Amino acid sequence: MKYFMIAGEASGDIHASQLIKALQKKDASAEFRFFGGDFMEQAGGVAPEVHYRDMAFMGFIEVIKHLKSIMGFMKKARQIVTDWRPDAVILVDYPSFNLKIAKYAHSLNIPVFYYISPKVWAWKEYRVKEIKKYVTELYSILPFEIDFFARHNYNVEYVGNPTVNEIAEVQAEFRSKDVFYKDNGISEDKEIVALLPGSRKKEIRDNLREMLDAVLRFPECVPVVGGAPGLSSQFYDEVFDALGYSDNRPKVLFGKSFELVKHAKVALVTSGTATLETAILQTPQVVCYRMGGSKLLYNIYSHILKVKYVSLPNLIADAPVVKELLLHFCNAENIAAELMLLLDTDSERYKAMQAGYKEIARRLTDAQSADVAAERLWNKLNITR
Repeated sequence: MKYFMIAGEASGDIHASQLIKALQKKDASAEFRFFGGDFMEQAGGVAPEVHYRDMAFMGFIEVIKHLKSIMGFMKKARQIVTDWRPDAVILVDYPSFNLKIAKYAHSLNIPVFYYISPKVWAWKEYRVKEIKKYVTELYSILPFEIDFFARHNYNVEYVGNPTVNEIAEVQAEFRSKDVFYKDNGISEDKEIVALLPGSRKKEIRDNLREMLDAVLRFPECVPVVGGAPGLSSQFYDEVFDALGYSDNRPKVLFGKSFELVKHAKVALVTSGTATLETAILQTPQVVCYRMGGSKLLYNIYSHILKVKYVSLPNLIADAPVVKELLLHFCNAENIAAELMLLLDTDSERYKAMQAGYKEIARRLTDAQSADVAAERLWNKLNITR
């Protein structure tokens, strides 16, 4: 069968690559075309039609500035659906773009599957109507989504969370802390504070200054940045130059984020999949999402968002397991205050977070999500053929 997939960001690329491998187990002659990244290319054996790094526009202004490019990507996706006529279109999050493709594929009677739901439970709840209308089946990777969609009379299945499986797969290959420090030239007398400022350029520029300013208040710690897939070391050099770090720049490690977080004393993490990865790795964290630091924007989002929390650990636990410092609250002073508490393993904050992490692991389960989703998708396609 032929599968056309769209993943618009780094985490989606990783999750979609696992689904490709799972589908290949079911369908040895499977053909793939996709908008995605390097992990999907490795799994599918073909280059992406469009790389997600060229699609990662964040915020209204960026979208307007790059509208011509976005429309070009949309035209290309529709052309593939029209000319190639895939047996299934598989979408991964990225709703503003993907729901338009879902509508188009549906109009051509091509089955549409969503692996990793758009976060309609947080905002833009009206999109549930589009999902119900155009998506054949949706496979959830977050257990709390089941009740949300049930309230909208839409039957959704929790298939497990791919992050659990992905971390379990690579964790056995982690080096010891001593070897990791030595291999990466990190002083043994320092504690690592991992900085994960996001995967998009704007996120990184917005968050990195406050993160670095906070960590540098602790001489016993060294900041180490987890480099985002699809971005170059040159980009980080430009960011450090703009922040005034021409000399003594923090290390940026590419392709080692899981191992970096595991060996870090604490992680400062921009809200997103990385917050869940950090929780699964059981590293204490502070969620940092500055986005320009506007108090006005905070007040607007406070009225728009339909959820109590924005980070996945808190949403899954339905409790404030990790501290969320958002917009104008995300400043060096507040980050440093949280950092001080988490550096002390005897603090109540540290102990409560570890207990919360255990509850999150229990709720997520260890189901092989990509295999479960591939099984459901394969069966559905064969029933409807």
